[in-house]
Amino acid sequence: MKKGNAILRILRIIIVVIIGTLITVNLFEKDRWDINAEIFVDSFNTISGNTVINDLSQWIPFEWDTFYSFAPYTSKEKIYEVIGYKWDNINETVDEGMIQIIFVKDNEVTCYLYGYPENIKLGFDFGEYEGSYIKFTPDQKLAFTVTLSDNGVRYFKYIK
Repeated sequence: MKKGNAILRILRIIIVVIIGTLITVNLFEKDRWDINAEIFVDSFNTISGNTVINDLSQWIPFEWDTFYSFAPYTSKEKIYEVIGYKWDNINETVDEGMIQIIFVKDNEVTCYLYGYPENIKLGFDFGEYEGSYIKFTPDQKLAFTVTLSDNGVRYFKYIK
């Protein structure tokens, strides 16, 4: 009887350890869109001052087939409609100064930039939106003037 109880206790301990390990690993694992966002932001660290980028796609270090920038206050429902599926991590911008940029590859989000330029260290200005978003593809040459602010934020102004 004692031997059976000891085996059950050991099995319970093993199960608890396995479940705990799986939960811990998944909680600390970053999503692909977050990793790509960090890599994207870091790719501009070689720019030390103001400059012009003639083709942004040369600076994008991951695969993508569509790049969206959403106007401030665009609803989650509209974003879902535009990107083609409901993605749990979408937030709505709540201020004119915030950005919301989504890169998609094969109908899946591969990079997501959301928030204030001061927090992300990147800001984008696409001018006036015709509707609630702007859509680009890799075959379009996306040109920008880049300005480095005193607080280390790189501001990208779209050149049409």
